[in-house]
Amino acid sequence: MTDTPMKDGPLFEVRAEAVIAAPPEAVYATVSDLPRCGEWSEECNGGEWISGAPGTVGAVFRGENFRSPDVVAWAPVVRGTWHTEAEVVTAEPGRRFGWAMRDSAGRAQESVWSYELAAGGEADSTVLVHSFWMGRATEGIRGITAGMSEAERAEFFSAWAAKLTAEMAATVQRVKGVVEKS
Repeated sequence: MTDTPMKDGPLFEVRAEAVIAAPPEAVYATVSDLPRCGEWSEECNGGEWISGAPGTVGAVFRGENFRSPDVVAWAPVVRGTWHTEAEVVTAEPGRRFGWAMRDSAGRAQESVWSYELAAGGEADSTVLVHSFWMGRATEGIRGITAGMSEAERAEFFSAWAAKLTAEMAATVQRVKGVVEKS
């Protein structure tokens, strides 16, 4: 099996952006509070910090997730409720916050979610960029695609990229709503 649908480059590289009427420090305080992510995430309902100082590099977050049956319905993906562990890999208040998904042995994988923040053009505004990057296939992706033909894998990667793109666009708009209400 090939790790990627393309010969070169990452398996996934998706980003979404929103301008939020709040300073970067306020936006960072929200997006780095992972237990609250259920307020804006399509799949993560929240969770808890299980080791390390919350929101700092090396801290581990256990997320509770939910995926409905109709999401890429033909593919053998996890449905219903499941849990993940993520390790904070970047924590620069007011600038960047990111975490890598861990495998079943607790190792960080090439599956990194992040927020980058910069002062916007308006006073007290922030440009928030939410990114997802996956280099080599994760343990989960390898399991999903193990029995697929090359054509089925290509279809899966295309459908999953479209899902990620739509969900991340919705996520940044929800973050905007949460922060601007505060």
